[in-house]
Amino acid sequence: MKSKVYFTRIITPEKVLEMYEVLGKELTGKIAVKLHSGEEGNQNFLKPDFWKPIIDKLNGTVAECNTAYEGSRNTTEKHLITIKKHGWSKYFDVDLMDAEGPDMILDIPEGKVIQKNYVGKDMKNYDGMIVLSHFKGHPMGGYGGALKQLSIGCASSYGKAYIHGAGEPEKIWTADHDLFLESMADAAKSVHEYFKGNIVYINVMKNMSVDCDCCAVAEDPCMDDIGILISTDPIAIDQACIDLVYASNDKGRDHLIERIESRHGIHTIEAASALGYGSREYELIEIDD
Repeated sequence: MKSKVYFTRIITPEKVLEMYEVLGKELTGKIAVKLHSGEEGNQNFLKPDFWKPIIDKLNGTVAECNTAYEGSRNTTEKHLITIKKHGWSKYFDVDLMDAEGPDMILDIPEGKVIQKNYVGKDMKNYDGMIVLSHFKGHPMGGYGGALKQLSIGCASSYGKAYIHGAGEPEKIWTADHDLFLESMADAAKSVHEYFKGNIVYINVMKNMSVDCDCCAVAEDPCMDDIGILISTDPIAIDQACIDLVYASNDKGRDHLIERIESRHGIHTIEAASALGYGSREYELIEIDD
């Protein structure tokens, strides 16, 4: 059965909230808001004021995890400073889910490459999650969207290395590339299923650089903004974003597609679909105003 993906070309903070209401899926209980807090120096990440209406509506807690590479977010101390600089803690409660160990381990018995996912232990404190993704390119994954936020985004610092290394964290930057992409699909499944349907995905196609928000030095956006998408299916929403890029006649389209294809980015979606926690087949429902 095709998954429903709702889409609007209007990109405003208020429209994000309106799209949540159009979806008609009410998240209940204590809600983690998974988003990208932005590496220091990055100019493209979506700022707190953009996400404020939806976070306020859900009384959500911004949930992040430390990185596994050098930068402004690879230790709790540095990450909290960056979060403050970027304004997150001014507006919202913020939880670095892996600030203290031990990690929470989610089993993935059906995982193709990895059978365990190491996430921030504070995930246990939440009843549901809204995944707010800034859709753009990525230096390793080809693109970043809902599946990346579920996998790398929710993983602890150790868990990120474990996924990148396809189960061998010491191979964080040297593992077989497709195995890394398949590991992301495995890890994403574990988080998606952990919340037992109490989870919603929003992808915003704005400030679309070939580089991720994790890059301190990132290229400026290469395409014009496209819109906001929302779904309960992380695979369908990412596939819809990819399809919208390919369907565009924007002059920067080919540059972003080259980044996606050169990193075999679609393979993460292929691997996730094979695991069966969503569908690449979707109905795109455009909301005009």
